[in-house]
Amino acid sequence: MADVLPLVEARLRTALGEPDARAAVTFLGTDRIEVLRFGDGNGGGTDKGIVRYATLGMSAQPMADPTAVVADPVAGPRAELVLSVRAGAADTDKVLRPLAVLAASPQVEGLVVAPGASLDVGEPLWPGAPFTSVLVAEAGGLIEDLELDAPLDPVRFLPLLPMTPNEAAWKRVHGAGALQERWLTSGTDLRDPSRTSVPLD
Repeated sequence: MADVLPLVEARLRTALGEPDARAAVTFLGTDRIEVLRFGDGNGGGTDKGIVRYATLGMSAQPMADPTAVVADPVAGPRAELVLSVRAGAADTDKVLRPLAVLAASPQVEGLVVAPGASLDVGEPLWPGAPFTSVLVAEAGGLIEDLELDAPLDPVRFLPLLPMTPNEAAWKRVHGAGALQERWLTSGTDLRDPSRTSVPLD
């Protein structure tokens, strides 16, 4: 069976251009997770002034149902995570390790990461960040799903939307759709690394 990760990296390069930095993190008992940085305006459709961070390694194994007695080594959803932020407003390159932690969570904690889920790293995503958690958004906008040979599930590239603690608490009560509607109606710039919480009254 073909190694999935070279295909995933090729899809990332096609969509975002050449990465200008990459870092690898290995956690005890897990496969290596890399985080690739795609700088602002480096081609491949990347918006000027936007930096994107994409994980590489999360999709090597399918995410297993935490209630399953034995994890299926083939079947199950596969995903990588993508975070987009405005360049230059904060030291967002420090997000590499928190992103790797989130990407390792299916292996470490048995999580199935899917749209609508909240993921919390328990500390600011980067120094001074007003966010410690992210909302997992729907795939398919920026990077198309990567179809794999049957019986493997496709790899989905899931955008991450940083949430303030107030937004995360509000989302737990009202749901992901309601929070995204608030962001939309308020014209919230979700790529602003120092934005404040959306009004939640």
